[in-house]
Amino acid sequence: MGTVQIRGADKIPQMLLFAPTPPPSPATAHRRPGGSAASCIRCSSVRELDRSPSRPPLPPLAEAKRVVLVRHGQSTWNADGRIQGSSDFSVLTPKGESQAETSRLMLLADSFDACFTSPLARSRRTAEIIWDTRDKDLIPDYDLREIDLYSFQGLLKHEGKEKYGALFQQWQKNPSDCSIDGHYPVRELWDRAQGCWERILTHEGKSVLVVAHNAVNQALVATSLGLGTEYFRTLLQSNCGASVLDFTPQPGGRPPSVCLNRLNQTPSSPISAESSAGRKSSKRIILVCQGATQSSSEGSLGGVGYAPLNMLGVIQAQKTAELLLDLKVNSIICSPQVAAVDTATAICEVQEAAGCLGADCVPRYVEMKNLLGLEIDDAFLTKQKSLEQIVQSGWMGGMEHQKLKTLWAQSEDAWQALVNELPEDDGAESDRVVVAIGHPAIHLGLLCRCLNLTMDYMPSFHLDDGSISVIDFPDGPKGGGIVRCTNYTAHLGRWSVPITKSTENNDEF
Repeated sequence: MGTVQIRGADKIPQMLLFAPTPPPSPATAHRRPGGSAASCIRCSSVRELDRSPSRPPLPPLAEAKRVVLVRHGQSTWNADGRIQGSSDFSVLTPKGESQAETSRLMLLADSFDACFTSPLARSRRTAEIIWDTRDKDLIPDYDLREIDLYSFQGLLKHEGKEKYGALFQQWQKNPSDCSIDGHYPVRELWDRAQGCWERILTHEGKSVLVVAHNAVNQALVATSLGLGTEYFRTLLQSNCGASVLDFTPQPGGRPPSVCLNRLNQTPSSPISAESSAGRKSSKRIILVCQGATQSSSEGSLGGVGYAPLNMLGVIQAQKTAELLLDLKVNSIICSPQVAAVDTATAICEVQEAAGCLGADCVPRYVEMKNLLGLEIDDAFLTKQKSLEQIVQSGWMGGMEHQKLKTLWAQSEDAWQALVNELPEDDGAESDRVVVAIGHPAIHLGLLCRCLNLTMDYMPSFHLDDGSISVIDFPDGPKGGGIVRCTNYTAHLGRWSVPITKSTENNDEF
């Protein structure tokens, strides 16, 4: 194969085969999700209200497909704080290479049928490390390049402020409506992401790896769920963070339903001091799913009521407590149900022993209280789901509509109660970490409330027992949350839920 010229790069190695790029499509409408709560509980149904039937947002599928998105490792320009955009002058740092190697080990046992990658060097090198000795060629796609930032590319942030003033400030505060050199970068990126999905989902593979960049991975997650450009910088993508999307076929040639199985599972701890969307945050809500109970291990929707933690649940609670030891927790808000209280107690005891454990030089005092809004109805126990159904649609997918409406209404007050725990001022005493503990079902509602989504989106997320989801508030509680990760389970060690599952001996995931 001859040399292929790429903007900002000299050439693409011989092992890379380019996917065809369709002609650019007309700009699509961007909007905040809406629609009646009484509509069908399927995320694509909301999108179809705003799209032309002649060009559905996602192509129909004949069988289930899982897509794993990975951002490249740390690059030299990441380390310098320089704006990269779609330029191709930075390479992976030694830290970035190490992150990619950790991702390779994390995905080593997974059976991928294909790997799409951005052709830019930092992404391509990450893909090569992760893909390693697999025998299939990487598939570069030019539309997977990072967001085009035109004149901003190559600038340090302080240089952007000095040179472009109000325009750079608009890019920081309102990026989806910001025009640079006559272009709207975020809108263009969303259109590109739509085209990428056409090629990724029509590939014959049932399990596909995509290695790209921060902004384009955000756009891929958002467009798969039907979210508009206003969600740019809301769904965090860290270096080598992995996000997993499950696509389930729908009858009649309709677009598939989509479930975000997890967002931004990183090689490093999700509670590290890393900034959120380029901004430091001192206010945080961590959603902790209670550990497993005897009921949840038998295949129902998890333990409720008087069901205590089983042995696995005790281990999950202890592992979560150890993870949170690196963070000073101010308050723990939990469901009054037994499994949640047991999980909260384990976290509280480890927090208050921080001095003895060498994690802090002063005692920690944690406020712990129950919140009735986090309690769920025992009816959730009655719904049995197979592993196949769980992975394909998320276990909320078949929940009776009335029960879902009740849970949804309950989540509004619960979310507001959690946000009210965060101080509004920016003083020295304003740092605050709130841990909320409950059943995965109520946490799905809280995630949707955080993102200003409708009830229809609850089946579009998945949470496992013992998982954590982290939400930062860099602009305070009134500024809205930045989702750092969802359904993070790597802290559970040997009991963590794999990113993907081998399909060699199974017809489905």
